[in-house]
Amino acid sequence: MPGLQRHPNIELAIAYHRAVARGATGTELARFFHPDAVQREFPNTLVPDGAVRDLSAILAAAERGRKVIAEQDFEVLDAVAAGDRTALELRWRGTLAVPLGDLPAGHRMSARIAVFLTFRDGRIVTQHNYDCYEG
Repeated sequence: MPGLQRHPNIELAIAYHRAVARGATGTELARFFHPDAVQREFPNTLVPDGAVRDLSAILAAAERGRKVIAEQDFEVLDAVAAGDRTALELRWRGTLAVPLGDLPAGHRMSARIAVFLTFRDGRIVTQHNYDCYEG
């Protein structure tokens, strides 16, 4: 993101997404979250009913995700921050480790994602994801 002035929470948000891309779980992932964290994933192709997760459910979902996605990456397209709120526009790409519905293992998926984060004490306390899967 050339020329982007970096707010400290943007740096944390990017570091968090890099950790997710590496497949971080357990304490490596938990360090980004406040103990009171709540993540809301709005309905999408992979989670049709959406989901609301507390910290233990966030960590459990990360463990499950490692079994489904062989590798993944995030490209930050835009980022803004004001006070304790940060918003990122991301392009996500991932390769399935196992078949998913009609998609075979090895299939490369992509999505455009808007993620809104609120920070408390330097950690994520709320996360709202709007994932739009492509093709």
